[in-house]
Amino acid sequence: MVDKRHWDKLNLDISILGFGCMRFPVKENGEIDEEKAEAMIDKAYANGVNYYDTAYFYHNGASEVAVGKFLSKYPRESYYLATKLPVMLLDSLDKAQEIFDEQMKRLGLDYIDFYLLHGLNKHTFDITKNLGVIDFCEKLRKEGRIRYLGFSFHDSYDVFEEILRHYNWDFCQIQLNYMDIDEQAGMKGYELTKSLDIPLVIMEPAKGGSLSVLPEEVSAPLTKLDPAGSDTSWAMRWIGSLDNVKVVLSGMTEMAHLDDNLKTFTDFRPLSAEEQSAIEEVRAAFSRRVKNGCTACRYCMPCPAGVDIPGNFMIWNKYGMYGNKRDAAFGWTGGPFAVKDEAKAKNCIECGVCEDKCPQNLPIREDLKKVQKELDEVAASFKR
Repeated sequence: MVDKRHWDKLNLDISILGFGCMRFPVKENGEIDEEKAEAMIDKAYANGVNYYDTAYFYHNGASEVAVGKFLSKYPRESYYLATKLPVMLLDSLDKAQEIFDEQMKRLGLDYIDFYLLHGLNKHTFDITKNLGVIDFCEKLRKEGRIRYLGFSFHDSYDVFEEILRHYNWDFCQIQLNYMDIDEQAGMKGYELTKSLDIPLVIMEPAKGGSLSVLPEEVSAPLTKLDPAGSDTSWAMRWIGSLDNVKVVLSGMTEMAHLDDNLKTFTDFRPLSAEEQSAIEEVRAAFSRRVKNGCTACRYCMPCPAGVDIPGNFMIWNKYGMYGNKRDAAFGWTGGPFAVKDEAKAKNCIECGVCEDKCPQNLPIREDLKKVQKELDEVAASFKR
């Protein structure tokens, strides 16, 4: 059975491994493969996993329906269900009520254990404050329809601190892994949650799969210490070694993913000092794989031709580090935060203004040509 951690603030005992329901196996038509997904949920439950995380948007709304269906066979008090209010869709509290009622209908439940304000950033936090969304959620709590209130987060540390200190949250959810210690909330945000006694749920512990299949030369320090350990298990053990991390979410698509996670979180072993040093070696090896030395200082901006120079280089450098084609293609062509076509490297007019300003003395014009060629190729190959 997977290990549990006690949440002092809420007096709960919850499995360290949480089942993230954003990446269920799907059929060729894109619909959830319910037979495979339910088998995974059943095995997780049988092995002591009692935290299940979904959201209004996951699988185009089908995740909440599936999760409610899969868990309906089990006693309601035997598991904890988390879902999220899409604040970015709200223009009124009536809309919030409408969405909440829809979620309850999808899930087929009388109450939700952990209700999160989804993906808070500076913009959506302003919506939250202007509409009185927290008061709305407190009303739901008094009605017995939610038990605990938190938020998930994607923005800078300063915004995170503002949100965290705004309200006495029951918990919060952040992205954190051994490569993102200085990204978004980061380790500084982790330390803040610990000081304020706010339990943490972690998403992206393996960085969207980028830390699950490491290049051989990068993983060498880990393999030397444990030849049988998976790359994913190292990422999970790193994050699980932080004592204020109460739940580590994993979006599992295959039974093998679940099996590996169950092995890691059963009789869980925090990283030793030697193992922590090996992780540091991995981090350093990844850093050496960047395509160029752009630090996103933005001294090169604005570009006269409208090219988002740091944005282009960020995707290129991350692809160089992790070799993750899906993420690179998503950032180049497919995602809501993808570089816009008019801001891509191909629009460079080679005026050289950026190079005159660059403190790193980077060959920006030549590198932009490489960016366009390589990421176009990656995006094309990923589509195939």
